[in-house]
Order: sequence, then structure tokens, then C-alpha cells
Amino acid sequence: MGKKSKTQVSVEEVQHTNEFQIAPSNDVGKLNGEDWPLLLKNFDKMNVRTNHYTPLPEGCSPLQRSLKNYISSGFFNLDKPSNPSSHEVVSWIKRILRCEKTGHSGTLDPKVSGCLIVCIDRTTRLAKSQQGAGKEYVAIFKLHNAVDSQKSIKQALEKLTGPLFQRPPLISAVKRQLRVRTIYKNTLIEYDDEQNMGIFTVACEAGTYVRTLCVHLGLLLGKGSQMQELRRIRSGITSEEEGLVTMHDILDAQYLYDHQKDDSYLRAIIRPLEALLTGHKRIVVKDSAVNAICYGAKILATGVLRYDDGIEVGKEIVIVSTKGECICTAVAIVSSESMVTLSHGIVAKTKRVVMERDTYGRKWGLGPVASKKKAMVEAGTLDKFGKPNEKTPSDWKNAFVDYSLSKKDLKRSSKVTVEDQEPVEKAPKKEPKVEKIIKKESSSSDDSD
Repeated sequence: MGKKSKTQVSVEEVQHTNEFQIAPSNDVGKLNGEDWPLLLKNFDKMNVRTNHYTPLPEGCSPLQRSLKNYISSGFFNLDKPSNPSSHEVVSWIKRILRCEKTGHSGTLDPKVSGCLIVCIDRTTRLAKSQQGAGKEYVAIFKLHNAVDSQKSIKQALEKLTGPLFQRPPLISAVKRQLRVRTIYKNTLIEYDDEQNMGIFTVACEAGTYVRTLCVHLGLLLGKGSQMQELRRIRSGITSEEEGLVTMHDILDAQYLYDHQKDDSYLRAIIRPLEALLTGHKRIVVKDSAVNAICYGAKILATGVLRYDDGIEVGKEIVIVSTKGECICTAVAIVSSESMVTLSHGIVAKTKRVVMERDTYGRKWGLGPVASKKKAMVEAGTLDKFGKPNEKTPSDWKNAFVDYSLSKKDLKRSSKVTVEDQEPVEKAPKKEPKVEKIIKKESSSSDDSD
């Protein structure tokens, strides 16, 4: 009898079944974070500020959310068919899933097919960040006349890189105004000399019109050119090679759940919103700071557990919980090099909160001063707004600072009045000068003296 081969379990099955959370510890252990999902991938390579925190039972891994939360915090990498507009496709998906909101990350013309990120409910908060991401297309163009060689086409495509002036075509829905768009790379894939048609790929900035680019290609060659067909193969971080789904998949998955209560198809085609942010630099915060950030608090150094290398001031980053959930996107105020020596202060400012409020418990207002203040309000030594009244002790009044007052009022309240102070004699006011009124002499000789 030979030895039994060990059953190999895929990484996807492990990520969906196991519970992934950064556990609090004082030990510096080596963990393999390559198999961890989404925003927790390679977390063991992040810089550790502290491993000590109090874990809270709220929240869960993005892949283990309930179906309702999984759909409302997910998106589709849709293979948009040609003919319907992007707005029509998004409205159809909203009707199929019976959700509140849907949105997309960049309009495709009706005749254009390819990747279209369709966001559902909470994921629509990230739609704008994906609209400005880079795009990649594959286009078919046709020249009006034959060219000498393919080398001239390659040279013309190389010239059409970098910042270029573009005016939107007549069929576009935007204002036809001259603007600048950046072309990162053009690559000629194939060219047919008999039909004068070719295929090329273009990596470009969002808002680039490939139809106009094909016209400019014909102008450079002196032959004239027009676009025949266009397909988007990459939108931001997603491409057609990663989980591309069709409208039929969405309709079948919802039908399967409605009639057989099987949500496996829906979970297979919907991806969590955290998959859109895997290219961002990360900061992992404590569980006690999550709800405060959801209410708009800034990210402080005392709440940071881990952070990535390469964080630059002014760049957009993502704030992550210990279970791998996206809390918000933020703008870094401190670089990762400065964060090493930082003991307190603001690390980043929140830009767009993604997580719903009160998903985690409220953990602010539990300190010694806040607890004493609540007890004084109940005892009546402070008013219901927490401000001093007649019964307030003098030591609290001396330590209390009302930051709602203006700077002038604070200075007045801090001044000590002295009763024995002699009044300062004021200088006598000067009498106003009487201006002489000069009468104009009339030009006529009869009125003169």
C-alpha cells in the first residue's frame, strides 16, 4: 500500500472558512501573511508600533459578512456588453438585486464593451476614487489609405504618448472643450496590410478619448484614420483577467438565491469593497478607535498598531481594522519614516468614511475626567451641558476651559480685576478744526463787490 496523498486545499477556501484577525500579543513572532485575504495580506511585513490592544467582539472578516452586508459592501467587475449605455446597465443591476444605490467607476460609450466596476450601496462611496484611476484599452483602427510599412505606424504611436491635447468627439455627452490627457503607453499588436486595419493597446489617464487618438494617428501618418471597435481591458486595479462577470451571471445568481436560498453564486460573483483598495498603503488601528473614526475623528498615533512602508505626506491611504475591514480612506499627514519616532499627535485626516457608524462599540468618553464630569452633571454641580454653575467647586472652575468661547472672551475671563487701581487720566479731546468755506466768485461782473 502506497502512502495517501495529502488533500490540497485552495487558498480561496481557506480564506472563506478560517477567521483572520490580528491578535494582541507581547511576543514578536514570525507569521506567514501571504495567504491572508485582501487588506491583511502580508501584514507580517508591516511596521509594528505596538501589539497590545483590547479586542472587541464586533465586526468580522470581509469574506464572512452576512449576505445582506456582503452585497451592500460589494462590487461587480462587469463585462459590459455593447449597445446599452453604462447608466442603463447600472439601473438594471439595481432592479435585479433590489438594492438602494448603484454606481459605476467611469462611463463607457454604448458601443464600447469591457470592464465596468459597478458599486453597490456602501461601495458607491469609493466610486470617485476609482473614476480617476488609470484605464487600459484595446482598439481596432482603420486607415483610409495604405502605408509604406508597419514601422511608420509604430513610430506614430510612440509620438502619441505623454500629455496630449484632446477635444471630445461629436457623439460624446460632455462639453466639447479642449483639454489635456496623458497617454502612458501605446503598443501595436497586429496590422493587416490588405484591409489597412490594425489593433493596438493604450494605457491612459481617465477621461481619454481613444476615438480622438485614432484620428490623431491618421493625421500623423497623413492617411486619415478612424476607430472601428473599442474594449476596456483594465479599470483601475481590476482587469478582465480577474473575476469578470456578465449580466447573465448576476441574473442567474439572484434567481438561484430567490428560489433555492443558495447564496454561493452571489458570493462568487460579488467582491468585497476592500479588493478595490489593495493597492493603497495601509494603517491598522485598534478596535477601540474604529467607531470614533466612523464619526469623523482624526487618526492619532496612540491608536495605530501597524503601518506600511512608503507612506508619503499628502497621499491617500486606507485605514484598516484588525479584522481586515476598511474603515475609511484618509490623507497622510506624517510619513512612515516620521511615524517611527512619533509618540502622540495626528497621523492622518479622514477623507471618506466607508464603514457604517456603531458597527463597533463606542469607546470614547470613558476616561477619568469624562467619568467625573458625568457624575458632576448627575449631582447637579454642573449644568446639563457640562458647564459650570453656582454649585460648581472652585478647583473645577480653575481647571475648566470653555473652548467654545472666542479668544477675546478667554483673555477677558483670565484677567484679574484690581479694585484699587487708580483711574488713568484721559487726554483732553482736541476740538475739531473748523474748515473755512470759500465762496466761489461768480464770473459775472454784476455780482462782484
